[in-house]
Parts: sequence; structure tokens; C-alpha cells
Amino acid sequence: MTDTAVIAHDQVLHIHDLAVSRGAGPVVRGVSLDIPPGQITALLGPNGAGKSSLVLAVGGVLRPLSGSVVLRDSELTGRRPEKIRAAGVAIVPEGRRLLGDLTVEENLQVATYALSREQAAQGRARVLELFPELEKRMGIESRLLSGGEQQMLVLAQALVSEPRFILMDELSLGLAPVVLQRLIPAVRSIADSGIGVLLIEQFATVALGLATQVHVMDRGRIRFTGLASELRERPERLQSAYLLGGAALEPDQVRRGA
Repeated sequence: MTDTAVIAHDQVLHIHDLAVSRGAGPVVRGVSLDIPPGQITALLGPNGAGKSSLVLAVGGVLRPLSGSVVLRDSELTGRRPEKIRAAGVAIVPEGRRLLGDLTVEENLQVATYALSREQAAQGRARVLELFPELEKRMGIESRLLSGGEQQMLVLAQALVSEPRFILMDELSLGLAPVVLQRLIPAVRSIADSGIGVLLIEQFATVALGLATQVHVMDRGRIRFTGLASELRERPERLQSAYLLGGAALEPDQVRRGA
């Protein structure tokens, strides 16, 4: 895992003052956070906090109202999703979005359409090493997979092109605890390989057990930023920042968990 003290500025995915609107009004209001390589950064918060909209905006699915997403001094904001993925940023949206009538093999092929044959073969080998369960299901339509297998497949689709960063929205959604326990080591392995991970997770204890840094988001804003170890050791801070939607924390307190 990468040491935050020695991470160069241009290695980090920078999200700065991002604002996003959906429907009636803004759902992300000036969010700034950094995702370092080789680490898991957790983003927690209640339903409707704006977490999923943030991920979709970073991935180019939603167009931000303002703000920037920068990697290696290159502005990603406003680019098409395939251009953002080519730049090294992959997203795994909530809801396991697969092409249900296509097989596992075909879903992986779709994810590698922009790669050379050699790159696609290498990427396929890497994801099957991480998720060997999929190798036995290659000819099965993805709609017939179990929930856990579908989650492995969407992760494999994101990883097959060797991203530098991956944003995972609700890894555990709808999964049995035993299946989640299978996926947790895979997420650790992804970060250990040098990929920066932003993890949105409904089970705070799971996220805090994996993450180095944690941000708590509510009503479109970051309400708390600090080390995951702080919240593990002082669960009352999690109650203030997360369960109460940050109401117990003043704006000048939240930046470093003061």
C-alpha cells in the first residue's frame, strides 16, 4: 500500500469543488477530495447524500455544473466516459449494470473493445486470476449469474483495462454477508496492486476496516474528513458525522476531523 507521505501530486486523482445537478436542483455542492494511488478511500453518508451522483460525474456520465477532476495535470471534467476510462479512471456504478443477454465472455469483450488484442488478453488473464469463479461461467448469460458473480463481473469489466483509479458504488448492495467476505480481499488486492480505490459502502464497518482515509458526505457536501482509524477508535465521531448527517460538526471542524 502506498504511503501518503511520499505520493507525488501528479499521482493523485484530484476532485475539486465539484457541483452536480439532477432533476430539481444541485445534489453535489462543492465537493473536494483526493484519491491517492494504492489506497482505499471510503466515502460514507446516508441515502440521498449525493455519493452516487459524485461517482457518475467523475466518470463522465453526468456533466458537472462546476468544479474539476484532474489527473496528471490533465483536466477530465466534461470528457466522455470512454475518454475518462482511457485516461485511467474506471467507475463501477450502483446496481451491477451488465448486458444481461450477453455471456460473461461477451461482457468482458465489450469492456476491452478499445484495447489491442494483447492488452485485452493480459487484462482478461489478470481479472480471472482475481476472480477465478468467472472462468467457469464464461458461457453463461450474465443475467443468470448469482448476485456475487455479477458483482465480480462488473469489477472485472472495470479492471480489465488496467485503470489507475476505480470508483466503486455500493459494493455490498444486495449481497449476502458470506459473498461480501469473498469480495473484501479482492478490494484489498486491487489497492495493493497500486490502483487507487474510492469505496462507497452502506456498511460503515466494512468500509472503515478497508480504508485509510474516510470522507462523510451529507446533503451534497463533505461533512467530515479524517483517518479511518479515528472513526474505528472513536465510534461516537461516526455517529456524529454519519448517523446524524454531520449535524453535530461545524464546517470549520470537519476538514480534518477536528
